[in-house]
Amino acid sequence: MGLNDRRRCTCRERTEEALARAPGGHRLHLIRLVILLGALIGMVSAIRVFQLGRSRIWFAMSRDRLLPDCFSKVHPQFRTPAVATWVAGLLLTIPSGIFDIGLLAELSNIGTLFAFVLVPIGVLVLRYREPDRRRGFRAPFGPVIPVLSALSCILLMAGLSIGTWLRFFGWLAIGLVVYFSYSRKRSAFADLR
Repeated sequence: MGLNDRRRCTCRERTEEALARAPGGHRLHLIRLVILLGALIGMVSAIRVFQLGRSRIWFAMSRDRLLPDCFSKVHPQFRTPAVATWVAGLLLTIPSGIFDIGLLAELSNIGTLFAFVLVPIGVLVLRYREPDRRRGFRAPFGPVIPVLSALSCILLMAGLSIGTWLRFFGWLAIGLVVYFSYSRKRSAFADLR
């Protein structure tokens, strides 16, 4: 490799070349392959969990009459929410092929973190509204853990870009319009208010 060629090499190429010449450098390719395989398995399992979770949430929301009844239909043989699974799959795969994966990851992050803020707040509300309610377990330190949990998620949300926040509020507004125009009137809990 001549001097001019060496100058044109990027830092990464030079590093890879040096590591390949180093004793045991061939092992790095194996390590890189193992890391890549682990990352792929991790991403596929995370997508699968989101897919399963989303279709079951839609199934439960449909059963509670917050979404149309078709989402609560169960496959006769497999006893799974078939319509919700297909719709969730289509709604996940089409945008993931069109939009930037980083954008979708940030939207997923802010949505998940927002849910993780609401859960500990719900725990606190239930603790004070219904103190005698039977609970499957109790967290130590009283309200400290839910407050720290909500605050840590808010802190993580604060690190996301302003564009992500604007898209989040847009989706939140659409969800609230659907809820107040359709779901609230039909809800199985409407009689409890």
